[in-house]
Amino acid sequence: MNPLETLPAKMFLLAFDPRRGRLTARNELGYLLRAAALAELVLNGQLRDEDGKAVAVGRAPGGDPVLDALWYDLEGGGPRSWRRLVERERKQAFHAVRDQLADARVIKLADARFLGLFPHTRVVLRDTRSARQVADQVGRAIRGGQAQGQVERDTAALAALAAAGQLKTVLGARDRRHFKARLDRFAEPVAPVTKALRRAVTARRAAIASGG
Repeated sequence: MNPLETLPAKMFLLAFDPRRGRLTARNELGYLLRAAALAELVLNGQLRDEDGKAVAVGRAPGGDPVLDALWYDLEGGGPRSWRRLVERERKQAFHAVRDQLADARVIKLADARFLGLFPHTRVVLRDTRSARQVADQVGRAIRGGQAQGQVERDTAALAALAAAGQLKTVLGARDRRHFKARLDRFAEPVAPVTKALRRAVTARRAAIASGG
């Protein structure tokens, strides 16, 4: 499977700020990537909601390690809450998707130092065309460039997830309010995931604000 075809990879690209040339939402991107993987499995009929919990059904996706790992984890461990799944192993999800895109030469990883002192890995976008294409598709879907019924399901899911996760590279608070009805319709096929993502991000921000 081409990593550029998966929702987690597209979500990673959506987090790039094209003006600043850097990856944004680093602290919450893991939530968004986990949610994107869950949404893809739901859309493909490999996860379903039963009494508010995620249940693995059908066969493993096959071909993508991020999606396969999530499905097998659920299949072996039984039903689990959607929010728990969004929050679980988010750092591993970030590194797995990042490394996939680096292997595909969509991004490159460079050693850098924060404030000239602290070593960290900087993510540099190589393939700006792919990132721009994803951003354009999602932007048109949100702002009505296409009739709602003509928006591809993956694009609609990405738009709904970006709104739930408050990804500012895609839309700000004003746009989330202005296009709320449209975004709510986009979220319907993956509603358990978007609700869980919204709660996880809100809880994290509240904990930070309170010093927890």
